[in-house]
Amino acid sequence: MKIDLIIQSEDVIYYPIVEDGVSLEWDRKGSPGKLKFSVIKDDVLSFQEGDAVKLSVDGTDIFYGFVFTKSRSGRSPYLIEVTAYDQLRYFKNKDTYVYSNKKANDVVKMIAEDFHLNVGVLEDTGYVIPSRSEDNATLFDIVQNALDETLRARTRLYVLYDKVGKLTLQNIESMKLDLLIDADTIGNYTYSSTIDSQTYNQIKITFENKDSGSREIFIAKDGSNINKWGLLQYTDTVELSTSGAAKADALLKLYNSKTRTLSVSDAFGDVRVRAGSSVIVRLNLGDMSVQSYLLVEKVTHKFKQNQHLMDLKLRGGTFVT
Repeated sequence: MKIDLIIQSEDVIYYPIVEDGVSLEWDRKGSPGKLKFSVIKDDVLSFQEGDAVKLSVDGTDIFYGFVFTKSRSGRSPYLIEVTAYDQLRYFKNKDTYVYSNKKANDVVKMIAEDFHLNVGVLEDTGYVIPSRSEDNATLFDIVQNALDETLRARTRLYVLYDKVGKLTLQNIESMKLDLLIDADTIGNYTYSSTIDSQTYNQIKITFENKDSGSREIFIAKDGSNINKWGLLQYTDTVELSTSGAAKADALLKLYNSKTRTLSVSDAFGDVRVRAGSSVIVRLNLGDMSVQSYLLVEKVTHKFKQNQHLMDLKLRGGTFVT
């Protein structure tokens, strides 16, 4: 395995000596890609916050971002610890938007143009959001709200990520990998199940008719699970009366199950795995066995001494992170 890390400061390119490996972390939503590494300071190396960083593994570029933090300690003054983020770091910026008749991919494109960010392939999310107002919200939240609206309306899940310097929006169905996670390919796992979080067996949707002053209520419920768990209700609203029943049914389908969490540590590394990928999981967890595709909610790639391992947080079916 050959790892190349490059830092570009203005028109000078450096190939620094990396100490103690490299860590690359991706989350499915709400966080930028984060690269952490330590380099040895010599008489030649000179770089600053804002300089570009690229990571390649076996000739394949997997990360492009910018230095945000440098730190040293008195014990190792010649060792610089660096944290770099990809373009999504700028989605922590806040702004106010009012828009109508836009799809989630249109929202991403609009933000990218306003903030001068590089765009790659943005899949057509299909669902047109009638109108939405976002006041002093992070760009992450603005996009996620649009994606959540799409999920509720079409039960389609999309992932926004930075693909080596290009904003990319992709349906998770097209991100499945032929990669097996089982007892022979991991170091350890942790598993839990609960109905105390993100589990609802009754959905109540309301529509406020501003013209008539009346209110319509749409309810979808699972009587069997109400008898087993008690009534666990989720409430929401719609802007169009015609979408109320469909939204209630979609949310019940999404939330009417136990919330199970599964994390895997020290799995054999694969650079194709990013947050939003799906991998084949085959594990006996005690009260249940898993033999299906699960979605990678978060992945941390760990490159050290010619070894590549990764930690995964997984969801799918009844698994939620």
